[in-house]
Parts: sequence; structure tokens; C-alpha cells
Amino acid sequence: MAALLVAVLATSKDASKGGTLAVSPLQNQPAPDISGPTVGGGNSALSAYKGKWVLINFFASWCVPCQQEQADLVRFQNAHAAGDAVIFGVRFDDPDTGPIQELMSKSGGKWPIVDDPNAKITYSVTGPPESFLVTPGGIVLAHVVGPVTNSLLEGMLNQAKLVVSTPTRLGPAASIP
Repeated sequence: MAALLVAVLATSKDASKGGTLAVSPLQNQPAPDISGPTVGGGNSALSAYKGKWVLINFFASWCVPCQQEQADLVRFQNAHAAGDAVIFGVRFDDPDTGPIQELMSKSGGKWPIVDDPNAKITYSVTGPPESFLVTPGGIVLAHVVGPVTNSLLEGMLNQAKLVVSTPTRLGPAASIP
């Protein structure tokens, strides 16, 4: 399923913009939960968003490509305000929450930013920004290394919806959830 998505996206015009689709050992596997305190106060967990498409975005306020992708993330957030897709941010080695809060406030970003130091290890993130697209069923479908663009995200989501919702026969008793 993920291979088909990667093949389709790699040949599209949007694949050349922003980050690069990369192979991850988590592809086609259940997304490990990420949870912890949020930068804005309170707690949040990835598992709370089961049933929605989730873009997990590892970022840091000091990361220039992270700052550059922020406007595209906000556009994606606003385009999916009805809730079919959400962004779930993960703080990556950011020493202070003040700059993160300032970046979110200035850009209009309203998604949770969780501080879970183990998440970068579990997801094998080497540096920000890195993003993962998770299906409504909680399966990691795609991994993007580098900054995302709104057009890449929309193309990836639209293709993913086709791949995930289109039944295929994998074998005598196989089916796609």
C-alpha cells in the first residue's frame, strides 16, 4: 500500500517540491503512540486522533526549514478544519517553549505540540523537519524528510485516500481495513 503511494507521489509534480518521501521501518505498521505535555499546557496523545488522517510533524523553532514550512502547515490545517485530517506536532530538541509558542501564535498554527523525547527515537527521526502520514486506522503510510509544502501534503493525502479506500485483493483471505 505504501509502495504504491510512494510510486505515485514520486512521479507527480508535487514530489519535487519541499521534502523527500523516504522509506521508514514504520511504514505499513501501527503508529507508535506519542504522548506527553503540550507546549500550550495540558496533555495530548496521538491515539486521541484515531479515525482521522494525522500528519505527525517533528520540528524545532530554531530549525530554518521548519520555520519555512510553517505557512504551508497552517494552510493544510485550515483546509482541513472540518477535521478529516489533523496535524500533531512533536517538539524536537527545542530548549525552550517560548519560541515555539511565538512561532505558532504568529503563524496561526493551532495544532498540539507534544514534548515526548522518546518519540524521535521510536520514529527514527534524525533531525527536523520530518513528517509521517498516519491513516485513520492508525497505520504509518508515508514518511517525508525535510520541509513539507501544502501542495505535497494535499497530493499525498488525496493519493492516500484513494489507496486506503480502494479495495485490493492481496490473497485468498486478505483485505485492507
